[in-house]
Amino acid sequence: MRTIILITISLISLSVFGQTERKYIRSGNKLYDEKKYTDAELSYRKALDKKPNSFESSFNIGNSLYKEGKFPEAANQFSNLTDATNDKDKLAKVYHNLGNSYVKAKKLQEGIDSYKKALIQNPSDKDTKFNLSYVQRLLKQQKEQKDKDKQDKKNDPKDQKKENKDNKDQQKKDQQKKQDQQKQDQQKQEKKISPQDAQRMLDAVQNDEKKLQKKLEEQKASGEKVKVLKNW
Repeated sequence: MRTIILITISLISLSVFGQTERKYIRSGNKLYDEKKYTDAELSYRKALDKKPNSFESSFNIGNSLYKEGKFPEAANQFSNLTDATNDKDKLAKVYHNLGNSYVKAKKLQEGIDSYKKALIQNPSDKDTKFNLSYVQRLLKQQKEQKDKDKQDKKNDPKDQKKENKDNKDQQKKDQQKKQDQQKQDQQKQEKKISPQDAQRMLDAVQNDEKKLQKKLEEQKASGEKVKVLKNW
């Protein structure tokens, strides 16, 4: 982790307000050197309250959070500083520490991306180059191990047995579904009129016609008039 940035103070006369900010920063630096990182963070935050746009205070808060083991919070702090300055040296330090914070938070790809951005600002930074190379190898190893574990799991007899069981269960479900569908089709077919029923209905109609014809013959023989359609 980079040491705390000590930004040179302008020679312009400082107000009492500015002096108070510097007092808290000096106190924070002392506590940081004594490895009292939580107290140092509090002191830097007091300095930031006095001067909200203080790059130095914000940067050192990020360092303190990192030393406290609060890596996601440190990453967030440094990330907020990437747009706070156009100074290449400061940005290189911000991205370097951002990369360190991401790596500690187990976000290796984000760490790699941050180191690359640090090198854009300062291509000759040996520490950043070393960290970038190390984390790239670490990420590659993790991917290879993950692929190996996945292959081993696939070849595990227990997993194969489970996979076979899952396949059998699925086949059983498919067979049951097929049988249910066949049963439903059969029930629908049974609801339709059978040939026997159709024949009985036809016989009934024919019997009715014969009865009607017989009645007409009887009425004609007795002289009763029968209504017929006139053929004009």
